[in-house]
Parts: sequence; C-alpha cells; structure tokens
Amino acid sequence: MKKTYLFLISLFFVLNISAQAIGRPLRIACVGNSITYGSGIQNREKNSYPAQLQTYLGDDYLVANFGCSGATANSKGDRPYILTTQHKESIDFLPDIVLIKLGTNDSKPQNWHYKDNLKRDYQALIDEYRQLSSHPRIILLTPVRCYLDPEANIKANIIAGEIREMIEQLAWENKLEIINLYNLFDQEWQQQLFPDRLHPSGIGAGVMAKKIGSYLTREPEKQGHDITTQLDEDITGTFNFHGHQGFAFNNGEDKCLIVKPHSEAKGRPWIIRARFWGHEPQTDIALLEQGFHVVYCDVTDLYGSPRAVERWNRLYKRMRKCGFNHKVVLEGMSRGGLIVYNWAAKNPGKVACIYADAPVMDFKSWPLGKEGTETDKCQLLEAYGFRNIDEAMKWKQNPLDHARKLAKAGIPILHVVGDDDQVVPVKENTEVFEKRMKLLEAPITVIHKPRVGHHPHSLSNPAPIVRFILKATGNDAPFYDNVPAEK
Repeated sequence: MKKTYLFLISLFFVLNISAQAIGRPLRIACVGNSITYGSGIQNREKNSYPAQLQTYLGDDYLVANFGCSGATANSKGDRPYILTTQHKESIDFLPDIVLIKLGTNDSKPQNWHYKDNLKRDYQALIDEYRQLSSHPRIILLTPVRCYLDPEANIKANIIAGEIREMIEQLAWENKLEIINLYNLFDQEWQQQLFPDRLHPSGIGAGVMAKKIGSYLTREPEKQGHDITTQLDEDITGTFNFHGHQGFAFNNGEDKCLIVKPHSEAKGRPWIIRARFWGHEPQTDIALLEQGFHVVYCDVTDLYGSPRAVERWNRLYKRMRKCGFNHKVVLEGMSRGGLIVYNWAAKNPGKVACIYADAPVMDFKSWPLGKEGTETDKCQLLEAYGFRNIDEAMKWKQNPLDHARKLAKAGIPILHVVGDDDQVVPVKENTEVFEKRMKLLEAPITVIHKPRVGHHPHSLSNPAPIVRFILKATGNDAPFYDNVPAEK
C-alpha cells in the first residue's frame, strides 16, 4: 500500500513535469463558486483569484476560471456544481491541476438540510476529476472566512466548523493536497478585503492567488523520505491532522506523534510542538504546507524537568537518525515554554529558532504563583524531585535563567503574548526575559495582543509567525516575503 501511494505521488509530479517538457503550459482548472468566479470584483476577468493566479504563475501555466456563483457541492443543493456548464467545461479542459473550492453555499439552510449527502457528493466530484485521462493533481482548498452576521443565509459557523472539517477529512482519506485558506485572513473583518463580508475584493483575491501560487511553485526535496517506512513497526496508529497524514509511534517507551507534509522541503526541516497538541494549529498547518514535518513527544505533567529534557533528547536522536535537519524549530504554548527553553539551554546548537506563545518562563510565576492549582504544584514538585515549595523557589534553572546561554547561541526567538494575561503574567515572564535578552543584544521579538488574556493563543492569521520561522530556517517562501515584520 505504501509503495502504491508513493508511486501515485511520483506519477502526479511526472505527468505535470511532462506537460511542460513537451512544450505546453500546465493547465489549472479553478473549480468553485462565486468566490472563485470573482463576484463583486471590478473587472473580474483580470482581478478574480484565478486571473491573478495566472499573472503570478506566468506563461508556464494556463489558468482557467470555472467558478459558478451560488454553486453547491451537494447534488441536492439549489445549484449543484455538477449540473453547471462550468463543470462540463472543466472536465473538457483536461486539466493537469484541479483546485477545488466549494462548500460555502452548502451552509445555506435549504442546502444544509441535505448535509448527510455533502461528503458523498464532494467525493464523487473528486473521483470524476481523478478519472480524467490527464490524471490531474487534485488540491482541495478550504473555504475562506465568512464575516456575515449569524442571521445571514450563509452560515459562518457551519463553514468554519463542519464544512471545513469535512474537506480536511476528504483530503486525509484521499491523500490529497490541501491548502488552508481559512486562516489566510484575520479574524476581524476588513472592509478592503471583504467589502460585503463574504466575497473577497480584488485585493483579497490577490492574497489568495499569491498563497496558492507560492504553494504551487514551491520546489520540494527531490528525494524525499517516507517517514512511515523509517518508523516502520514503531507506528501504532494513524490520524487526520487537518487533512494531513498523521502517525502515532513509540520511541522506546515514549509516546510520540508526527505529521508529514505532502512533499517535504529541502533540508528536511521540522518542528517540535510542546504540549497542547492540536490547539490553535494554524502555524503548524502553514508549516506543513511549506514542507515541514510536525512532531510531538508527550511530556505531560513534567513541567520542563530533567526527565522531560531526556525524553526530548531521545526524540531528537531518533529524528536525526531518520534524516531530519540537525537544527529543529521549537514551539511552546503556555507551560510548554518550560520544556522548550530548558531543552534549548541543554542543546543550543540544535535549535533553529523558538516560537513561544504566552509561555511560562518561571515556574515561580506558574504554577507556584496565585493562578496555579494545588494539583499542578504537587505534580511540579514530584517531577523535579523537590521536597517542598521552599526548595522549588530556590531553583535557578528556569527559562529566565537561560538568557545568557541562549543569547550566546544567537537563537532567534519570537514570543506572542496577550497583554492582559492573568494566568501567565507578561510582567513576570516574557517581559523579564525580553529585558535580559536585549541587555545581551540577543535576537528576540515580542508580538503583543492588546486586551487579550491567556487565551486565545497564536494569531488568527499566523503569517507573521510563519514568516519568522521560515526566515530563521533559511526557507524561501514568496508568499510570506511581504508579510509585515513582527512587532
């Protein structure tokens, strides 16, 4: 089965390369609804997302717009895409690449009434394109955000939750590529991007086109590795990570997870996610699109203790044996900051960069501070082997205490914090660390979120975070080049 999957992936790329080799451009069919069509966009023939994608990609590609306003993926919807002229034309086009972006209109009450048919009908559409003689590379696009009020006919909550999740499930089941457009735009409505709160403007369509074009032109590692073969019998299960292939595996007695990109980037970059797996995953999803592997090793209730560091040491050794880059990106949310920084302090030469989100930088602040529970306090004492809290309060190897060592290593660091965080107060954690790093003239950037507490973590649009990580790891990604610098 693994060999068959690898053969099909290779076949898609060979066929696409062959199209250019015989002197004709790659044909891209943009399948979708009014957002693809360019409804409401002035001079849509030049400013819809497919038209701007054509401009971005150039003469080596031929991009055709097969969007139909009001179209549904559901065959029982009020305007099924399979019954439209655009659908027939997209089939006759014999594309090399198919971009499918449907689902928004399926959220309307009259269409959602037939929601039980939606996944089946979406699958049938995928199968129809798969059976074309051109053997196209099929890429699913998640819906973009909808900013309409709840009483509107198109339901933003259904799009964000159930429809998006269904598309991710289809990508996973079919082992298809998927591009996350939902987190492409900020959570707060911006009129210049979505004038009517549903359809992107020419500017918004341009953002979509650049994201898709950057993805299509990314040059993957030519001799990628199959992590499933490398981990082999240690794999204990599979799972869907927002449309990407995930695997649970044992590293000795340690429970670990790994998600692989559809095609890995050169140098085999990777990121270790600390704690709270799957929470606010938009940065991880974006890095998967850029060819990173996302890895997790369970260190629950160890609070960055030496036992947790040893567990990560074993993970790092295993991943290096599998051929991953010798420098890894570290991502730590909340208490995950403890393991991220304590491991980095022991392994500074192995760290590409650190992205920490509302991180605990001193366990005297949390869990030993006022917001920590008695359970967390007891577990911390046990994890470190402290006899009592007084002994813990004298500990001098919290993340704050590693500033000089990390500064000497020159590790790029990014923190994202909510200024009103009462659980992990910024003044007791990030602010202290930032001052120490700046006194040492070390690279650190802090993105502040005004009027935000400990939650939500991350950024609704993770572009600044992704830009930071790509820059730190030396990965080229045109889409993120013009993202505003971190503040």
